[in-house]
Amino acid sequence: MNLDRRVIFLFIALAVILPLLRPLGLPVLPSKPVQKMYDVIEDLPDGSRVLLSFDYGSSTMPELYPMSLALLHHCFKRNFKVITMALWPEGATFAEQALKEVAEEYGKTYGEDYVHLGFKSGGLVVISAMGENIPETFPQDYQGKMVKEIPVMNGVQNFQDIDLIFDLSAGDPGIPAWVMIAQGRHQKVLGGGCTAVSAPQYFAYLQSGQLVGLLGGMKGAAEYEVLVEKKGTATAGMDAQSMAHSLIILLILLANIAFFSQKMKKEKR
Repeated sequence: MNLDRRVIFLFIALAVILPLLRPLGLPVLPSKPVQKMYDVIEDLPDGSRVLLSFDYGSSTMPELYPMSLALLHHCFKRNFKVITMALWPEGATFAEQALKEVAEEYGKTYGEDYVHLGFKSGGLVVISAMGENIPETFPQDYQGKMVKEIPVMNGVQNFQDIDLIFDLSAGDPGIPAWVMIAQGRHQKVLGGGCTAVSAPQYFAYLQSGQLVGLLGGMKGAAEYEVLVEKKGTATAGMDAQSMAHSLIILLILLANIAFFSQKMKKEKR
């Protein structure tokens, strides 16, 4: 009952830090929305074109960046042609970082196997323009090269030349904008990834068929890591979260046992 709170803080810190340094490998079972997303990508033929939009910032990076890595692993493993972009300024940097981290592992070459279009301000207007003409919407890529001269963009005029669109969304612009234009207007196959707190509002899109799959928060990212057999920071993060939650529950139980034990002793006296 008189335990110093600093001891509790130390235990919580250890419960978080140790699993991050050495993941425990606690079981992670893929949920239906994540499994559906995996199955859709798995069913695409080799050489398919996939558009990934990095629409998030630093505050949501811990949840969405692991998700983007897992998706890139899956796409490059299937020999897809990957096109990345961002409707959020910071998203362009994260896309560049993720591509460098994953592409080399699969021997992919910039311009031949993937391209990063960079950031474009405008949200809904940008998506609408891309539906008509992608090279005109993004005349230059992230490195300043003319998009029309990049081999991987040969034959890519608009959304009709894209086989799958996936939006990594932290807010607005994000999944709702892509649903309205890419899926609603152009009937494109659309998947999404979002923060855990945002996931419930997008379940309606799954039920209506406007989203073919959804990855929600770090848990969704960890589930996808398991499916693509590339466990990373999301899986480690779920271990840390599980251990911290378990410790908190244990401390609550111990505190209640101590409280009622002390109370019973007082009553007996």
